[in-house]
Amino acid sequence: MAKNFIVETSARHIHVTQEHLEILFGKGATLTKKKDLSQPGQFACEERVTIVGPKKELKGVSILGPVRPATQVELSATDARSIGIDAPIRESGDIKGSGACKVIGPEGEIEISEGVIVAKRHIHLTPADAEELGVKDKDIVCVKIKSPERKAILGDVVCRVSDKFAKAMHIDTDESNAVGASRDQMGEIVDVCPMKCD
Repeated sequence: MAKNFIVETSARHIHVTQEHLEILFGKGATLTKKKDLSQPGQFACEERVTIVGPKKELKGVSILGPVRPATQVELSATDARSIGIDAPIRESGDIKGSGACKVIGPEGEIEISEGVIVAKRHIHLTPADAEELGVKDKDIVCVKIKSPERKAILGDVVCRVSDKFAKAMHIDTDESNAVGASRDQMGEIVDVCPMKCD
């Protein structure tokens, strides 16, 4: 059985609503696909914005498409601290009470009162993948990262199971740098019980 899976580094990015896209880029604006991502139907866009916090700003932040029901900014903890935003570690979509920021585009700007998070490390799996790995949706697991010089076990990894997904683990740039992850980095679940990872 294929117990290993690709571990991808998810750099800072933003998901936007159609309403916010049009404020930022003008009436009738649409997203321009730059490249497809590993998850089916997801893509990086040519459009970029500036994320502004109380301390400073991050320019050239990529938008990921397609548009979503809620605008969400995903930063590393280092990014968030550097611009002065208190961003909690959350699963994508869990934005209630999360960080606030200003977003600036070429045609306008928006203020979001919540929506800035540090994404919880996670694995996307199809139901067949989950069965093969012996996990189910929302299981918390420990994953061994077998990098050449900075091997590590990452705990608190949430399994996200859907027939709309493709098998891949996502970590942010802080985590990727900490484990010395390569472009073709692989990971392996070593425990399903989070208490045994302590």
